[in-house]
Amino acid sequence: MMFDFAAIDSASRYKLLTSTVVPRPIAWVVTLDAQGRRNAAPFSFFNAFSQDPPVVCIGIGGRAPGDVKDTGNNIRQTGEFVVNLVAAENAAQMNVTAIDFGPEVDELAEAGLTTLPSVKVKPPRIAESPVAMECERLATVELGNDRALVMGRVLMMHVRDDAVLDAAKCYIDTPALKLIGRMHGRGWYTGTEHAFDMPRLSVEGWARRKAAE
Repeated sequence: MMFDFAAIDSASRYKLLTSTVVPRPIAWVVTLDAQGRRNAAPFSFFNAFSQDPPVVCIGIGGRAPGDVKDTGNNIRQTGEFVVNLVAAENAAQMNVTAIDFGPEVDELAEAGLTTLPSVKVKPPRIAESPVAMECERLATVELGNDRALVMGRVLMMHVRDDAVLDAAKCYIDTPALKLIGRMHGRGWYTGTEHAFDMPRLSVEGWARRKAAE
């Protein structure tokens, strides 16, 4: 079956992308508005794209043209944000912060979350999150209809102590983080407990395998 994206509407394109590009990591983004009010919201159009410079990208958009999300507005105004990653034990609280509250509502308070001060940016990080990345806006690509791709330079990363195997070598116990990812539909998520190890092959290794076969 073929789907011509030029011939279908935005909702249909969203369904196709989010039901096939899975699992997607979740950026649990904390920002401050120009008055210093806190905002938190999750975004699954998110990933890491570069280590030098260290860059993460987040796709932010309203639910309809003219519906601008607070996160996007705050980043446009202040240029700072914190990306927190979501663990299984944080899932229910993350879901609360996804509610379409007005800009006057503190989603962190509604979800019963606590915060810790950041080191290099003004927005705080979520204390319950096992990983937090302090970011400054590197660039914003306006995509139209109040959608934008925000590229952030990671200035500082916080990783929960028990998940750090060797700080000097930057070895992380990834399974211990128990991160979750976004799947399809309105409420499907997945964990990382079914990971498997498949080392990459070298050219020489591939040649040996072919010769053995």
